[in-house]
Amino acid sequence: MGWQSRTRTLQVFDTELSADTVEWCPLPQFSHVLACGTYQLQKGDEKQTAENCPAPNRIGRLYLFECNPQTSFIPPLTETQRRDTPAILDLKWCHVPISERPVLGMATASGEIQLYKLMGSQQGTCGLEHELSTGLGPDRLALSLDWSTGRGESSDVRVVSSDSSGSLTALSLGEASLNAVCQWKAHDFEAWIAAFSYWDTQIVYSGGDDCKLKGWDLRMGPSSPTFTSKRHTMGVCSIHSNPHREHILATGSYDENVLLWDGRNMKQPLSETAVGGGVWRLKWHPSEEHLLLAACMHNDFHILHCQKAMEGQDAPCPVLASYILHNSLAYGADWSRLPLSNSTPPSPQEPPQISVGLTESGGHLRIQYESPTASFDTSLEDDSGRYIPDQCSLPEKSSVPDPVTSPARDSQSLSCLMASCSFYDHMMHVWRWDWSPEDKQKPSEPVPSS
Repeated sequence: MGWQSRTRTLQVFDTELSADTVEWCPLPQFSHVLACGTYQLQKGDEKQTAENCPAPNRIGRLYLFECNPQTSFIPPLTETQRRDTPAILDLKWCHVPISERPVLGMATASGEIQLYKLMGSQQGTCGLEHELSTGLGPDRLALSLDWSTGRGESSDVRVVSSDSSGSLTALSLGEASLNAVCQWKAHDFEAWIAAFSYWDTQIVYSGGDDCKLKGWDLRMGPSSPTFTSKRHTMGVCSIHSNPHREHILATGSYDENVLLWDGRNMKQPLSETAVGGGVWRLKWHPSEEHLLLAACMHNDFHILHCQKAMEGQDAPCPVLASYILHNSLAYGADWSRLPLSNSTPPSPQEPPQISVGLTESGGHLRIQYESPTASFDTSLEDDSGRYIPDQCSLPEKSSVPDPVTSPARDSQSLSCLMASCSFYDHMMHVWRWDWSPEDKQKPSEPVPSS
């Protein structure tokens, strides 16, 4: 039995500033809440010399939405709050309530980890209130954060963060404080990503612009890593521990590859999948252990099926679906836990419901890509004037004909709500993905004889 994969855009939202991170609240009673963070570099006057040019000003904005995906002919998102902040590099919700409230963590260009609690209002909508802030040190940007609560463990809640100085910081959350437990130099250049092992939260993984993936055991102290891998050939910018399968780890890099690892043997990955764009974010599905969402910068968003790789078969992970409707760098993406009906969506030809006007263009604009720390600046045109993503082929989509390998083993179909955002066009999209058994093929018509 074959399987049919469909994506459908539900809504497009203009964030005005460059959008780089989106996160659905993981708590069941608040799974309709979505946060989006933005990052904008305000450059000074080009006539200023390097000597008198001030440090670049990085501004951001935090958006909060509530979602009702079951409404018909109405965009599902309602904006409930926006607040200006320092530029936001990463957002992560704590997987468990803190003092009975959802808490959102934010990594900022001001070098802080900021925590916000989600509160209800008299009008019945939700809003974020600032709770705590902790600085990571002078002259650095907080680039990422992760909570130790990925498997729903509520004891000893901690945060790990990475920053532009190449350092990692482990923080402990108290009743009214967020305190640094230890901080250490982990990478030679920017430490793009830090993440917990959700199965042993004394283990931390990190990736940096020095092309290295490292592991750390907080019980042993951060004097030296437990391993250092140079398997990626460019900067390592995404790491996510699988919350459903112990020892399974996914990593992504500017080298355009997603690697799957068994944490017990970090000498060689379980699989390597070329996705045609730098892998800025990876997210395991909230309940389906084999599904991995990848935000691939220059080459859109892809859903990978990782079962065979996780079972030890050395082969790339097939791509079940791709979402290609963003027109700029694919940075942020996340799965929602909101339930969706499994009814078949309208045909792919049906126009999406759009909440802002979009200007059609006959081609791509020339744009520049710069790292969040402005440490390098790369044109997205080649010498012939062609837009680089146009040359990046999509990963080969592979059917998964065996129903045993379907993501929803106990059901006939799977429907997921997703959010994604892209940078220079400052857009956030909400879309759904449906995976269902294919209809029986119609008999083919006879070919006329010549």
